[in-house]
Amino acid sequence: MELKGQRAKCLALLLLVAVCVQADFVEPPRSVTSQRSFAESETRLPCHYQVEGDEKVVQVSWYKELPDGTKDQIITAHFVDGHTEFGRYSGRMRFESGTPTVNSALLISSTDELDEGSYTCHISTFPNGNFERQIKLTVWVLPISNLDPVLLVEGQSYRVAASCRAVGRPSPRLSWDTDLPGQSQNRTKEGGSVSSYYSLHPLRSMNGKKLDCLVWHPGLEKPRRISNRLVVQYPPDATISPGTGDWFVGLEKAELVCGSGGHPKPQNITWTWKGGAVPDRVTVVGGKLVFGRALRMNDSGLYECVARNDVGVGKTEYMLTVTETSQQKGPIENLLLIIIGASAGALVLILVLVVLLVNRHHRHRNKKLERELNEKTEEIQSFSRQNSFRRLNSVSTDPRVQPEDYALLRVDSRMKNSQLSLERPVSTLSGKWGPPAGVEVDELGRPVVWHDGRESLRGAEMDREKEERRRRVESYLKSSNMSLAQPDEGVGPREPDLGHIREGDPPQGEDWAPTKSVDEEHADDTDSSSYQLSEALTNHFYYSNGILRPRPHSNAILLHPRGQII
Repeated sequence: MELKGQRAKCLALLLLVAVCVQADFVEPPRSVTSQRSFAESETRLPCHYQVEGDEKVVQVSWYKELPDGTKDQIITAHFVDGHTEFGRYSGRMRFESGTPTVNSALLISSTDELDEGSYTCHISTFPNGNFERQIKLTVWVLPISNLDPVLLVEGQSYRVAASCRAVGRPSPRLSWDTDLPGQSQNRTKEGGSVSSYYSLHPLRSMNGKKLDCLVWHPGLEKPRRISNRLVVQYPPDATISPGTGDWFVGLEKAELVCGSGGHPKPQNITWTWKGGAVPDRVTVVGGKLVFGRALRMNDSGLYECVARNDVGVGKTEYMLTVTETSQQKGPIENLLLIIIGASAGALVLILVLVVLLVNRHHRHRNKKLERELNEKTEEIQSFSRQNSFRRLNSVSTDPRVQPEDYALLRVDSRMKNSQLSLERPVSTLSGKWGPPAGVEVDELGRPVVWHDGRESLRGAEMDREKEERRRRVESYLKSSNMSLAQPDEGVGPREPDLGHIREGDPPQGEDWAPTKSVDEEHADDTDSSSYQLSEALTNHFYYSNGILRPRPHSNAILLHPRGQII
């Protein structure tokens, strides 16, 4: 029996534990929580118990813990009798839901600082008993702030320019946003009241400058700004500005303007003339002294402007001198000066444009000439290289063709030898070594010995051979002169091919059947050869210091005897 009783107790205990685990608070989840609220706002204290199975909430009650440790009942709701409000909480605190046994949250309307404290939500259930949740409420009071500006006057001593105050829970913090040179001083009082004072030395330049107060509090996302502009009063500073600088008799609509300045703005401005009243038909309009007629000589004198405000007085004087005629130039003269100035400016602009255009034209022309010169230079160099390559190739392919100037030098040398050979033989022996008078000599200056018979035939054959050689040389000279007179295009003058000339063989391309006698032909050929030789020498050579030199030629390329290009 005892064993059965213990088993029954264990089953009951397990059932109770299971029921306790399943039934619990939805909110707040923890048994003790903290919550913050702001004064003068509605506060919600959550309390929601979730029943399970056959469990039922019988009664819900809210209590507030007093400073002495006792609990003060606020409100109660019974599942049969309804809800009841108690004492000073009646009307200010109520259940959020119309069925408090289901949703037991408490609402506090217009929360006050005195509402801060610890609140308990008590739930009575059947058959599981009582359950509680404790909520600690903290009430913050957003700061209430204000700024009191101070009216300053220029010349006063160092003093407070503005004061800022704020009250809140927890206590707020104050600061100043300004560019003015000064110092701030903060003071804190009980109840969360804070004050701040900003002091400086007032100057007229500070008037209208920014002097803002900033209120800092943990309940504010950003500091609260209280805008303020510093007010510094100062007396007027009167000045007179004439409407024109030329005062002459007959001037219409003349006026003097009095600039007063000062803060606050002067409302009373008076004019005096020579210490008394202003001239007749002269009126004061605001800060202006207006002449309602043409100026006269007797309008000259000392004019004084006096400006007053709440702080002080400002005055200034102006000496007006009226002349008989205007000292300024007339409109026609001014127009003439404007026209002359405009014309001069236009002329200078035109000259500048002309200079720029001429300079641009010259630069363009110089670039064009430089480009053409470069093209001509490249063309000439190209032609020179082509001619040089052509001549070198001609020399390499045909050994009989020589460069022009070198061939001319060789022709000149041969023509000299030929001319010497055509001249009459002169004995190389002279003086005591010369032949006797009347003795015939040969072409080398040697005495001629005549023999009869075979010697005579031999002498005749020698004469014929000399004649043939002379004719061959003359033919060569003629062909040389022709080649110098008409050179072939693209190929330099060819050197006569003397390889085929042998003794007894006539020159090619020449008919040697003379129609004249030997002496006449010799004379004609000598004259013709001398003329052609002199003409060739004149056209292609010149003498310098006793040396025959070739004339310069644009296409000439001289070859050194060793084969180098000069």
